[in-house]
Amino acid sequence: MKAYHLHGDAGVGSLVRADVTKPEPAKGEVRIRIEAASLNYRDLLTLDSAGQGHLNGRVPLSDGAGVVDAVGSDVTQWHVGDRVAASFFRDWISGSFKSGYVASAHGGRTLDGLLTEYIVLPATALVTVPEHLSVMEAATLPCAAVTAWHGLVTRGGLRKGDTLLVQGTGGVALFGLQFAVALGARVVVISSSNAKLDRAKALGASILINYRDTPDWDVAVMKATDGQGASHILELGGPATYDRSIRSVASGGKIVQIGVLTGFGPKPDLARLQWENADIIGVAVGSVEHFAAMNRFLAEHAIHPIVDSIYGFDDVPEAYTHLRAGSHFGKVVVKL
Repeated sequence: MKAYHLHGDAGVGSLVRADVTKPEPAKGEVRIRIEAASLNYRDLLTLDSAGQGHLNGRVPLSDGAGVVDAVGSDVTQWHVGDRVAASFFRDWISGSFKSGYVASAHGGRTLDGLLTEYIVLPATALVTVPEHLSVMEAATLPCAAVTAWHGLVTRGGLRKGDTLLVQGTGGVALFGLQFAVALGARVVVISSSNAKLDRAKALGASILINYRDTPDWDVAVMKATDGQGASHILELGGPATYDRSIRSVASGGKIVQIGVLTGFGPKPDLARLQWENADIIGVAVGSVEHFAAMNRFLAEHAIHPIVDSIYGFDDVPEAYTHLRAGSHFGKVVVKL
């Protein structure tokens, strides 16, 4: 079978195609023929780490979907031909997060990912692809969609009448926008592109702020919300955005901390959170249980992921390059 491995060259030169032996499922395992995978910002960080001499031989990417190809003994919940997606954390099935689950993240420091023609996983690590979605769409869900769902809905309690602020128009941001609109919440989107803001408006965003034209976007958020601020904020940027997020959050609001798009740096001043009785919710994707609940919501509301572009297996380096350029709107997908 074909797969990509990471090797220690800088940039996309680290992505090397390889022919490897097709794995066989053991007891309690399922083999999936991967039909599509998708990229996340995390995959750029992983690629950079590979360029520093780490992760040699690792199969990248956490997100993928396909069809059950074979099942091991004692597997009764899956059958050949079932459409499935793999959960980001192989071992986080349900319940509270435990630090030990970090090692079970696909395509990371310890576990191979899904940029491969076939993969064997525990039967417990899979979810059914909603009937209304293509496999290409389903491949976008395991990281970005589950992260937005877990942070905003499961733990953030987002509901009708709330106001959500999302930063940018990448995968997590757009899933958050779509969930909020389906729930009846108002959505504020900040972006450097008026064209992307127009597309966000078409998806249901009602307050649009170009942060290049309005660098003090926190002031604009407060003005647009009559001084109330946003009840929920998807904090995706990191050091360059965090202080403004704190100044944008409503009394009793929630900042869902997810991203480090601007890197790692100085810590923000958290004093305002105390006086506004606001919370920070740290989120690292979610469990299989979260994934399954989100899929039921997607089906109920007929929500389709926003796919920016689809690349062939031979064009994986170009897919990475496109994601790093930051011009995408939604998810970048690889068709196997």
